[in-house]
Amino acid sequence: MAKAIIQLEPLTCPSCIRKIETALGKVTGVQTVKVLFNASKAKVEFDDAKANIEQLEEAITKLGYSVLSKKIA
Repeated sequence: MAKAIIQLEPLTCPSCIRKIETALGKVTGVQTVKVLFNASKAKVEFDDAKANIEQLEEAITKLGYSVLSKKIA
C-alpha cells in the first residue's frame, strides 16, 4: 500500500473536492481519497501493484485541474 500527496492548483469551490475525490476513487487500486480544500492537496492511499501516481495525476488533469507537484509519502 502506498500513500501519495498531490499538490493541486488552488481550488476555488467545494464542488471541486467532490469531483476530484470521485475521479480518484474510480482509479483501480485506490483505497482512500481525501482532498483538502484550503491546502489544495489530495491525499490518496492506493495499492501500488494496481495503480501508480501517474494514473492518479491523469485522473485529475482529465477534469481540467493542474497538478503542481506529487510525491509518494
